[in-house]
Amino acid sequence: MAFSGIPDEAFMFYEGLEADNSKSYWNANKHVYDSMVKAPVAALLDDLADEFGTPHLFRPYRDVRFSKDKTPYKDHQGGYIQILDGVGYYLHIGADGLYVAAGWWSPGEMTNRFRTALDDDAIGSELEKIVDGLRSEFRISGERLKTRPRGAPEDHPRLDLLRHKSLYAARQYEPELWVHTPEALDRVRDTWRTLTPLVDWLRVRLS
Repeated sequence: MAFSGIPDEAFMFYEGLEADNSKSYWNANKHVYDSMVKAPVAALLDDLADEFGTPHLFRPYRDVRFSKDKTPYKDHQGGYIQILDGVGYYLHIGADGLYVAAGWWSPGEMTNRFRTALDDDAIGSELEKIVDGLRSEFRISGERLKTRPRGAPEDHPRLDLLRHKSLYAARQYEPELWVHTPEALDRVRDTWRTLTPLVDWLRVRLS
């Protein structure tokens, strides 16, 4: 299936799911999910694969085993292209539109590598420049410490970045007319290309 846009029915499907996140709603509208949500998102990712890598589509079901929220279905359909474990490109669609992001999502052992890289003035300054260049168009996010990491000096030149245990840049696109057309592929591709320097820095320093 060639990508031709995200149909309006996809966003309407998630509006309905937000109002009634139940098995009965899902079963009654699964044909809409399959044809209007899953199929176009898979086609979009497939059309990006040649440039960015092998795509993966997330399952629509929530893991509710350890959650107080027992609603069974995710309120968005996501997909990603992994460059390194926990590092790569991401997108999803939901009731509020198209969300496009890239970066590092996996706190853990990579955090020490990240902080070691930031301690190097040349390497750390490179990331700082990349992130500062993205701030005007993207929201810089990620899991962060409320205070500085243990052992980090108060006057560390990159203390704000040092607090991060994950780091990604994201942009939310509302469901405007172009989202329903093949132009959405160009927008996602251009967004990911803009975020590639961030992904490349993380790929090299966290591997």
